[in-house]
Amino acid sequence: MASLPFSTVQFSHFKSTKPIKSLNSDEPSRLIHLSGSGTTKNHQTLYKSYFHTISSLCKDGQIQRAVYLLTEMDSRNLPVGPEIYGEILQGCVYERDLFTGQQIHALVLKNGAFFARNEYIETKLVIFYAKCGAFNVANNLFSRLRVKNVFSWAAIIGLKCRIGLNEEALEGFSEMQENGFSPDNFVVPNGLKACGALQWLGYGKGIHGYVLKVGFDGCVFVASSLIDMYGKCGILEDAWKVFDGMVERNVIAWNSMIVVYMQNGMNEQAIGVFYDMRAEGVVPTQVSISSFLSASANLGAIDEGKQGHAIAVLGGLELDNILGSSVINFYSKVGLLEDAQLVFDRMLVKDVVTWNLIISSYVQFGLIKEALKMCHLMRLQNLRFDCVTLSSILTAAANTSNIKLGKEGHCYCIRNNLQSDVVVASSIVEMYAKCGRIDCAKQVFSSTTDKDIILWNTLLVGYADIGHSGEALKLFYQMQLESVPPNVTSWNSVMLGFIRNHQLNEAKAFFAQMQSLGVHPNLITWTTLITGLAHNGFHDEAVQIFQKMQESGIKPNAISISSALSACTNLTSLRHGRAIHGYAIRHDLGSQISVSTALVDMYAKCGCLSQAKRVFDKILRKELPVYNAMIYAYAFHGQAGEALAAYKRLEEAGVEPDGITFTSVLSACSHTGLVNEGLEIFVDMVSKHNFWPSMEHYGCVISLLSRSGHLGEALRLILTMPYEPDAQIVGSLFATCREHNQIKLGEHLSKYLLELEPDNSGNYVAISNAYAAAGRWDEVSEIRELMKEKGLKRSPGYSWIQIGEKLHSFVAGDSSHPNNEEIQATLALLGIHMNFSG
Repeated sequence: MASLPFSTVQFSHFKSTKPIKSLNSDEPSRLIHLSGSGTTKNHQTLYKSYFHTISSLCKDGQIQRAVYLLTEMDSRNLPVGPEIYGEILQGCVYERDLFTGQQIHALVLKNGAFFARNEYIETKLVIFYAKCGAFNVANNLFSRLRVKNVFSWAAIIGLKCRIGLNEEALEGFSEMQENGFSPDNFVVPNGLKACGALQWLGYGKGIHGYVLKVGFDGCVFVASSLIDMYGKCGILEDAWKVFDGMVERNVIAWNSMIVVYMQNGMNEQAIGVFYDMRAEGVVPTQVSISSFLSASANLGAIDEGKQGHAIAVLGGLELDNILGSSVINFYSKVGLLEDAQLVFDRMLVKDVVTWNLIISSYVQFGLIKEALKMCHLMRLQNLRFDCVTLSSILTAAANTSNIKLGKEGHCYCIRNNLQSDVVVASSIVEMYAKCGRIDCAKQVFSSTTDKDIILWNTLLVGYADIGHSGEALKLFYQMQLESVPPNVTSWNSVMLGFIRNHQLNEAKAFFAQMQSLGVHPNLITWTTLITGLAHNGFHDEAVQIFQKMQESGIKPNAISISSALSACTNLTSLRHGRAIHGYAIRHDLGSQISVSTALVDMYAKCGCLSQAKRVFDKILRKELPVYNAMIYAYAFHGQAGEALAAYKRLEEAGVEPDGITFTSVLSACSHTGLVNEGLEIFVDMVSKHNFWPSMEHYGCVISLLSRSGHLGEALRLILTMPYEPDAQIVGSLFATCREHNQIKLGEHLSKYLLELEPDNSGNYVAISNAYAAAGRWDEVSEIRELMKEKGLKRSPGYSWIQIGEKLHSFVAGDSSHPNNEEIQATLALLGIHMNFSG
């Protein structure tokens, strides 16, 4: 930018009221010596010396020494012109010294309209206040300017951009041109920044056209701003075109391209540009490294991130708050919290942001003790908790249902007047809701004056999580009455409330209403509905919704795929399951542990054990859930030996088994009569794995013993186990009594079984069948009569088959199927064929 024009004033404008001591430096001594001549020429020389000295001091950041010389000039009756005030104001801009600049402004006003209305001084004052962020003063001075020039326009447009008044900034950009001033290469970047913030692509392209017209496309700063604008608008192709067309690229241009890719989720491309930059010999800056680390963290690329850290260290880049926080953020996101802590400890200067980052990282990984320890250390450094710190503490309390910690955090907020912050208020509401105190959550919500959409949604989620669908729906309508339009998160929360309350028809109706009103369901909406339907027995509809989700253009994630596979499992729909498997492979989701586990389970339960094993074998990093699925698959298919082998591999891999693992292995041993192996595993649960057996585990062992004819041992285990036997255990032992003709024990157990489950028709049928097998028909009649008295009916067996998109169910003795006659005829033909075949 060119220098501002000014004219030198040749007379004194004020007199000092206090004696001034000379500075102990060479410059003032030389000035005092020159003042002795008394000639006009010497006065001019002396003035120039003062001017150049003040200018140098201001550029060196020595504002107070410059002000001292200004006062000394006045004491010697030397005239002070606008250019000296301008230099000091410019120095205040460099140092963002608002207080000193205001004093200079006061001197200007004190010395009359000649200075106060000087174009050069007025412009410098606008620039000063604009750069110091004093919007009201700067805007007021700008509006009163008699003559606006390109410098004042640049200052006010830049200020509006910095404080987020982007629309006003663009209005100024247009008005500037209407007043005959052409935006220069300092103003254009601000206009582009505003367009990017507003995502006004059309306006941004208009500025791009202006840039090409006036020839600013060769300016690196303008080109970098164009890249940033197109990136903010999501037009990455045009951003790359600008970057690719640059004749000269400095580190700022490279950084802009890296940031654009990273912010648009194209992390691999961001890393690629970083490597290209280094190959071109451009030395990375803190911004380069920070963006590279963010991209690496988003990809979980540990090696690349560590390399970025090494480049920063080898390049001598200081781990200040910005770069240090980026390194900590990378290590935290990839789960290397020890490395994050190491970097944190080595940082010499840590601000509140850095402390908040390490605290929130510990909270995110559930390491609450470590998070609270860092909070304590932060206070020892005399740093106060801010809203972000409190949000982390309250989140920790919410995630652990620690109401005591949550209340302490709430009290701190009240004492330090932080509870009025909407973010903090939302955290408090969430904490009380997750700690089971929805009443306290409602009180905090009601006492908050300025409620934003996030706060409304937080309470909505609180009601939804505990299944209070009525309260959630009431709040949903209340927010609209208070002129807060619900967003997709609000709709999702109400739908979740219906699902948690098992009101699936209401959830489906709400989903349909959402679509009819033009609210587009997002990934969470579809996933919530699919999961809710699958977990509540609406398996066919869950698969249909999954298909509609893809048709709408929303890409399923691991959760929605796992839920859809669960529905296929319950439908034993191998065709749909295979289709979903293919989708998961095509979209690189097949390796997700939740998807792999669901696939193994689906194939096993659909009868394709070999395919389940192939999926299992292809998993490189096997975790406990997928081991459990494979062990259960072997047990389900009666392959106890394979189940035990898989269990051994689990132990050899260092994976600690859980209750599901033991249930599956013991069940496999029970169904195949591997008594010794089963008892050994049962003992190892406690002695080797420190795992206390549950009722279900005792049930498996009792079934194992009774099926192998060890009824005495089974009965002793029932009498000594620390649980009262449930109906399943009693029923299992009763069934074995029938097989081994233990009539007296069977009678005792049958009475106990009917006491435990008096309304389970299956128990009556089992007892009736046992009496029938023993030829005790009077007891059979009594049992059947008892069923009639209780109004119990035997649940008929049924089977189903899927043809095309339709599921056909067949109940024993039912002839209601529309194709019944054709089906019966086919069955008759098959029967004849089988008879002829022998």
